[in-house]
Amino acid sequence: MQKKLTVAVIGCGAFGKKFVNLFKHHPNVEKVYVCDLIEEKAKAYAEMFDVEILPSFEEALAREDINCIANFTQRHLHGDISIRSLKSGKHVYSAVPMASTVEECREIVELVEKTGLTYMIGETCYYYPCAMFCREAYKDGKFGEFSYGAAQYYHHINSISYGKRRDERGMPPLFYPTHSTAMILSAVDSYATKVVCFGCKDREGDAAFTSEGNEWGNEHINQYVMMELANGGTARVTEARGFGYGRPSSFISGLYGTKGSYEFSNAQHILHEMDFESKKEHVWLKDVSDYVNPEDMTANKDDPNFKERVANGEWQWSSFAPIHQKERERLPKSFEGLENGHMASHQFLIDDFCTAAFDGKQPILNAWFAARCNIPGLIAIESAKLGGVPLDVPDLGDGPKN
Repeated sequence: MQKKLTVAVIGCGAFGKKFVNLFKHHPNVEKVYVCDLIEEKAKAYAEMFDVEILPSFEEALAREDINCIANFTQRHLHGDISIRSLKSGKHVYSAVPMASTVEECREIVELVEKTGLTYMIGETCYYYPCAMFCREAYKDGKFGEFSYGAAQYYHHINSISYGKRRDERGMPPLFYPTHSTAMILSAVDSYATKVVCFGCKDREGDAAFTSEGNEWGNEHINQYVMMELANGGTARVTEARGFGYGRPSSFISGLYGTKGSYEFSNAQHILHEMDFESKKEHVWLKDVSDYVNPEDMTANKDDPNFKERVANGEWQWSSFAPIHQKERERLPKSFEGLENGHMASHQFLIDDFCTAAFDGKQPILNAWFAARCNIPGLIAIESAKLGGVPLDVPDLGDGPKN
């Protein structure tokens, strides 16, 4: 009989609390513990979710009954926490990004290969409706051969939780690229081979975004990278922390192929398909907004303030979209009524991990995929420092086919 999962949630901040209940209610999970360096935070979690506290991360690693670590620590600690967990024989669910260096990404992949343990990156945007639609349309051949795509994460530093922490405020935007890269790379089933990147310096006197103001020597508050992909196409990714822009903060703005294209703005999703067979060139245009947008958003589309409400993110948290329907059918019944989040992605992510770890398999968002999403950003940071020099992106290969 397979052993159920015992999960230690490491890091009791604002983000991790969105997942404790999902772990706790998954049918493959027997027990959940919580742990934080700040005792008061762990106590608040314990009371909120009726779970036990672990006094330290080291105890979680030492306990034989704990077989999973859920890594919700600060972003620059993710690589070290995941590596130590894998070395201790634990499956790992990690919030993004995967790691801070290419070397850490490589070590995680090698440890997963060596141990056979399950590692998963909790990239919410993989299940964003726009990414799911582009994957579906590309697989169905609606775009033809991929030529160009663009994805972005626009989120002003003053509205991000880590923007309030001095030790993380000045980090290079592409240190944390996966919201953008995961969407575009998964949509066209490829990976980056070369990058060239430019950055924009802060213009409002934020001392954190100066060469002396942060531990990375970073001066860029916005970064823009062009990626050459293995499939012959190109993609542009923008990570911006200084834009006066609201919601959606993460999205694919366009994807273009030899036969068709997809374009998005605010709440409108458009599919174009070229008809090359008719005597006169013709474009078939289909508005797929009702299929891609969250159901609660569509229900309010006749509201006179609809566009402004969309721009303020009113329906971009828990509401499923029609494109989610096939994925919803595999969710455990015990998730019904539980909080979801980030375009209704949380439940899919936790089910993916708990199912894979319980079955002894690798999830779709495995270590190899995580590396392909993370490493281009790390290399692009170096390109930007050099003034936009093209640099090769190391690739750690494909993950196993379950």
